[in-house]
Amino acid sequence: MRIDFQQFLSVCRFETSRSSGPGGQHINKTESKVQLYFDIGSAPLLSVEQKERLHNRFANKINEAGELYLQCSTSRSQGKNKELVLLKLYQLIESILAPPKKRYKTKPPRSSIESRLTQKKLNASKKENRKKW
Repeated sequence: MRIDFQQFLSVCRFETSRSSGPGGQHINKTESKVQLYFDIGSAPLLSVEQKERLHNRFANKINEAGELYLQCSTSRSQGKNKELVLLKLYQLIESILAPPKKRYKTKPPRSSIESRLTQKKLNASKKENRKKW
């Protein structure tokens, strides 16, 4: 499912700060680190179910205000870091838009059950031999 992500930019907030990444003395004078705050509650085109899935999957990246927090400081350029953090956001949203796979119950093969039981018997006999009578 393809979505026009320009609509998502209206609920994004960007902040910049000094980066700790590569750049030598250039780091000390430029703010190249980009932090993105994406407001999930007012995000267009996301259903309630998709918002809940986003909350459950990325709970450690969501602050108290309900904003998804992403950052990038890999490049020396603020513009490049902004592109990279937006790319991260787009990938996260696309992963949420895909419906989760249905899990089918399966039984373990007979050979794996038998090998597990034989290992248990070997281990039990090894420990049985350690007992003092």
